[in-house]
Amino acid sequence: MFNQLHEECGVFGIYESRRENVALSAYYALYALQHRGQESCGIAVNDDGVFTAHRDLGLVPEVFTPQVMEKLGQGNMAVGHVRYSTTGMKSRTNAQPLVVRHGKGPLAVAHNGNLTNARELREKFEQNGGIFHTTNDTEAIAYAITQKRLKTGSIEEAVEQAMDEIKGAYSLVIMSPTKLIAARDPVGFRPLCMGKTPSGAVVFASETCALDSLGASFVRDVRPGEIVVVSDQGVRSIETHCGAKGRLCVFEFVYFARPDSVIEGAGVHRARLRAGAYLALEHPVQADVVVGVPDSGLDAALGFSRQSGIPYGVGFIKNRYVGRTFIQPTQGERENAVRIKLNALKSTVAGKRVVLVDDSIVRGTTSARIVSLLREAGATEVHLRISSPPFISPCYFGTDIDSKDNLIACRLSVEEIAREIGADSLGYLSVEHVRQIAENAGCGFCDGCFTGQYPAATPKTVSKDKFEYKISEPKH
Repeated sequence: MFNQLHEECGVFGIYESRRENVALSAYYALYALQHRGQESCGIAVNDDGVFTAHRDLGLVPEVFTPQVMEKLGQGNMAVGHVRYSTTGMKSRTNAQPLVVRHGKGPLAVAHNGNLTNARELREKFEQNGGIFHTTNDTEAIAYAITQKRLKTGSIEEAVEQAMDEIKGAYSLVIMSPTKLIAARDPVGFRPLCMGKTPSGAVVFASETCALDSLGASFVRDVRPGEIVVVSDQGVRSIETHCGAKGRLCVFEFVYFARPDSVIEGAGVHRARLRAGAYLALEHPVQADVVVGVPDSGLDAALGFSRQSGIPYGVGFIKNRYVGRTFIQPTQGERENAVRIKLNALKSTVAGKRVVLVDDSIVRGTTSARIVSLLREAGATEVHLRISSPPFISPCYFGTDIDSKDNLIACRLSVEEIAREIGADSLGYLSVEHVRQIAENAGCGFCDGCFTGQYPAATPKTVSKDKFEYKISEPKH
């Protein structure tokens, strides 16, 4: 069911100056990044140029058993990945990091984002004899890098030249036999930061919460278009693709990122509080209690409560043991799945006018079920407030919004949506204010899914397998 948004993945990399248990560091980091991808995960370890990798479908603790961790062994470098697919079907083959071997040694690639010219690249490489083993766009990135590598003097030069070919969103962590490389697309759609552990190891991660899990200190964000190279010669930066102001996906602050992360200098928890406060100013209502939908709606609900003066309450108890892989074999069971994941707290909502705060509405079916739970628990009124604007356009850069047909806001007005989901009123955060929630952030934002305006070229048409692309020019 297309009821919730999913981000493609989270990446991690570590470079130690000596042989250490880098696999364990990757394990802890991926555990911290699990919210970014719950479909599959993987770790590749570099021990003096010898790569050992393991990847599979499942959560981090399920895939990386003690036996698997022992086989990964020690080394001085590792890259890790957690995935939720946007391009490429769900299969073990599509799990990352992708490890390829060529004439100049092995290469491991972990990718967060979505290429807009993936099909074009695949066709080009296949016409030259390339054979693809996956259906994800990360393999196209690996091909682009390895082809350049065979013609250049260093892996970083290959990455630099490959960035001229690959288009769209990508935050990459790349491991060669002797170097760890981090790279970010020139727009900076997806986050990527650098840190340092107490032992002096250099680490890269999608979010700072992964650094915290290792006791690592934050150094800085990787800049849009930047390539950072770590080797026994130290750390150096290549900035030939830098220059444009970053346009991070604003939904990182609304939903994707963990509340304890800091992205581009702005705290995620603080941003969600501000979103809730703006909601209270834009859409005031007379009510008795404010409740949030776990988990990403909780901070915004608290912000709404503080701004409005309406008491905050715990409205739902979430079953922490039900994940996205919960089996729903029939339509009837899918309709009732929300009851297993969430249970309304009657003592909070019974006999009260409730403000319900959530991060987004996609199709509206999940929102309707949650509103129904509150009604059944005795709520006399339910006023739904959404801490983002309505989705009116697809995302081509790493979020699984691939068709206007799936978006309720494309076919109904706000009042009609409220009636359809059973709410007494509905209010969305404005585009103007969603751009302001990340206070003092050192970047601009991509809000194309709310406006239809994108900071980079977008596919004109997208087939069901997301590989038939026609490229249009950027809107701005």
